[in-house]
This record gives sequence, structure tokens and C-alpha cells, in this order.
Amino acid sequence: MRYAFFAAHRPLFSVRTMCQCLRIHPSRFYPWLKNPLSRRAKEDARQTVLISKDWRESGKLYGYRKLRDDLLDQGETCCPNRVARLPKLSGIKAQIGYKRGPSSYGGKPFELLPIRWTVSGVNYAALCLCWSVSVWVK
Repeated sequence: MRYAFFAAHRPLFSVRTMCQCLRIHPSRFYPWLKNPLSRRAKEDARQTVLISKDWRESGKLYGYRKLRDDLLDQGETCCPNRVARLPKLSGIKAQIGYKRGPSSYGGKPFELLPIRWTVSGVNYAALCLCWSVSVWVK
């Protein structure tokens, strides 16, 4: 990150001046110009291509566990955390569940019967006696 800053501000300041301000030795900047990506970044990019290929071949269903199994079958060495991180960075997501289509919930009844409720008095409740397992319930 700091070397990218050096490269961007190189026309304004000398490399030695920027290195003195940030207390970095200038000999690290020049190899970075020839090879700006680290070994890990290159390996991540290579494995991301393999992961996305396996994910597309699976019909975009596989999650990181099955993607890791595919990489191990291909002879790649990788840890589960790395295989979980790389798809997340590249926007690869497993398909979770299947959505059901709309369904009917019984619909309307065939006949609507006219029911007329009559109340014989104010605050009147009907009592229903029902037999339970061991007692009568009111």
C-alpha cells in the first residue's frame, strides 16, 4: 500500500525523501516496481479462477466446503478459511434452499350459508360441557 503511494507521488517528491519521512529503506521500493503483487496475492488470484470455474460447473450450487473438496481433488493445497474468503471477495455465493412458488391456501368455500346470530341478553356466554380424559370441562 505504501509503495503504491510512493509510485503515485513520485513526480512530486523524491523516493528518498518519502522513505525518510516514513522511515522505510528505499531499496524495498525498487523491487516492488518490478513485481507489485505479493506471492499470496498471485496465489489468491489463481485459486479464485479455479474456484469460480468449479462453482460454475456445479450449477452455482456449491458452497465453500464442496469447493474446497474440489480443489483438494485437483491437487491444490488450501485451508478452509482461505476457500471461504476467496468466494466472498469475488461475489460467489452458494444457492441456499429452493423457493416455492405461490400456492393456494384453501380458496373460498363453495357455499356461503346465511347465519343469523341472535343474542338473548347482554354479556351472555354459552356454556359447553365437554368430556375430557378425566374431568368435565366447562
